[in-house]
Amino acid sequence: MVESRVEAPQPPTKTISRGGVAGAAADPGMWLERFSGQSSQSTPTNTPDRLSSPAPRRSVQLGPSTALPRRPGLAPRTSSLLASTLVGSSVNLPSAARVTNGTSLKHELASAPGSGVADPFEVLKGILGTGSSAQQGDANGVEKDAEEIDFGGLSLEDFAKEDSEKSTDIAVIDEFEKEKDKFEDLHKSILACDEVLKSVETYLTSFRADLAAVSSEIEHLQDRSTQLNNKLENRKAVEKVLGPEVEAFVLPPAVVRKITEGTVDDGWVKALEELDKRSKVIDAKLKQGRDIKAAQDIRPFVDDVSTKAAERIRDYVVTQIKALRSPNINAQAIQQNALLRYSNVFGFLSTRQSQLAEEISQAYTNTMRWYYSTHFTRYKAALDKLTIHTVDQTDAIAIDPATKRTSKPGTAHDPFSLGRRADILRSGENDGGALPAHTAEEDKTSHYLETPFRAFNLALVDNASAEYGFVTTFFANQSFQTTNKKFVETFQPTFQLGQEMVRHLIENTLDALGVLLCVRLTQHAAFELQRRKVPAMEGYINATSMLLWPRFQQIIDAHCESIRRLTASLPGKPAGSALSLTASAANTQSTAPHPLTQRFANFTQGILSLSSEAGDDEPISHSLGRLRADFEGFLVKLSKGIAEARKRERLLYNNYSLICTILGDVEGKMAEELRRHFADRRDAAGGDV
Repeated sequence: MVESRVEAPQPPTKTISRGGVAGAAADPGMWLERFSGQSSQSTPTNTPDRLSSPAPRRSVQLGPSTALPRRPGLAPRTSSLLASTLVGSSVNLPSAARVTNGTSLKHELASAPGSGVADPFEVLKGILGTGSSAQQGDANGVEKDAEEIDFGGLSLEDFAKEDSEKSTDIAVIDEFEKEKDKFEDLHKSILACDEVLKSVETYLTSFRADLAAVSSEIEHLQDRSTQLNNKLENRKAVEKVLGPEVEAFVLPPAVVRKITEGTVDDGWVKALEELDKRSKVIDAKLKQGRDIKAAQDIRPFVDDVSTKAAERIRDYVVTQIKALRSPNINAQAIQQNALLRYSNVFGFLSTRQSQLAEEISQAYTNTMRWYYSTHFTRYKAALDKLTIHTVDQTDAIAIDPATKRTSKPGTAHDPFSLGRRADILRSGENDGGALPAHTAEEDKTSHYLETPFRAFNLALVDNASAEYGFVTTFFANQSFQTTNKKFVETFQPTFQLGQEMVRHLIENTLDALGVLLCVRLTQHAAFELQRRKVPAMEGYINATSMLLWPRFQQIIDAHCESIRRLTASLPGKPAGSALSLTASAANTQSTAPHPLTQRFANFTQGILSLSSEAGDDEPISHSLGRLRADFEGFLVKLSKGIAEARKRERLLYNNYSLICTILGDVEGKMAEELRRHFADRRDAAGGDV
């Protein structure tokens, strides 16, 4: 609250009389000057020794009880004790008289001339004057009136303060009258605030009631939630125990509808797996010997659905088998996309209808036997159109190539030099696989016998591997022996076709390198089949090897026989015409390597190159030993045709050196042994050369 200083109202004038005689009123200016203690603020007086009133001046301030604001900038107003009591009603004091802040009566009395504090009555006498008797009488009257003033047991200072407070109350009343409108506005604002507070109180009371109701409902919901949680936990506990048992005897309607009416796709297979799972669980429950009413009731229904599923599996598989008989059909596409994709269906059929599954399996075997036999027959016919180099009896190692009559010009070749023919062993998947049939039909170049052999067997290995993988996956419920038996039954005509092709290629040839290349190709095929885990072709591999190895021995025997015949034609002593294959007398004394040595070294080098990793169980070492012995016999008898010993040794030395040179780069155990053998013969023959 802002404090304000309120000017005191002007006190009414009072006539002081004594003994009925009215005294003269004091000069108002003199009274104000005396009360304020500041002669400069009032009418100047010529009385230098006037003393100020003993009552101290105090300023009027509103306390907290008045609740009135203080107006700033106004000096406090006081009323003098003497002006309110001694001055008559006819004397008016000016309202502008002010008392200086901080001025006290004691200070003024102390600063007056003279020593000590004067008697108040003396002061009054001095104010009223003592010249005349009337004035004395008035003075006495004033003194008497002053004596009759009831101070109520208060000192003059306290009495002056009380009178000042009364004057202040009057000033406050006047100030209130002036500020009445403001207080009324304030009162109205307070009333409006009271109304707003009442509405707020009403709202809060209502809110409190609503909050209590909500709290009650929350408690009720909490209790209800606790009960529901307990029930839920109990149901979960029961469901955990009872759920699997109930689920085992429930066959969803969607599964039944999909199996009986839906198309065979991934969803159908999943439905079939679900049916099989439920059926196995029901069977297990029944086998336990417990009398379960649910299992007994649902068992007939499950059997009916299983029978329907078996019928649909039969129809689907038979349809795919018929598709395999279509011309120009890709069997592997049907196997991968239509059969293997739903491999579980045949297992279900085998479990429910074993006889039907066996019949379908046999139908598939017959179909694929026809499929592979037909396609490989066509492929073999295309390979038969390839031009093959002819290596017959006229190409024996001891026969001079110049004497051979070539019926096909431009097809000259060296059957005793391996050359680049060994590259066929390093070719495989990188060169695109087997030779396509249309390419074989249009190819006009000449090839050796290993080319069609490799093409046919490579195609056979690829198809057999794919078929074996399909059979073992689709007929997974069958035993290993049954699967192999069906596989062999499927490919038996094709295997026979391949063996017939091998016989046709090698029966009249003397191409030992070509036959040995076919042996290595067969071994590579066996390793590949082992890597692909196709043991069912082992019989075909062994049968092919049994055709190749004997023929290789026969070819080596033919070469040895030709060398023996040539050796037999040589004279046992020096003679001109018998020392040369050309019967030229000019060559009888020649020490140059014989042409047979060149062919023998190339032929041996080729066999050793193809046998660098040969095992001890192969007949290569024995065959080369026989061929080497016959050739050495030929060289010894050839050297006997030279009369001069030095030339005879030179002839042997040159022939053995040529053999060691040609065999120098060959690797392998047999090559090392054979090279060391000819090196020893060379050193023995060239001691004096």
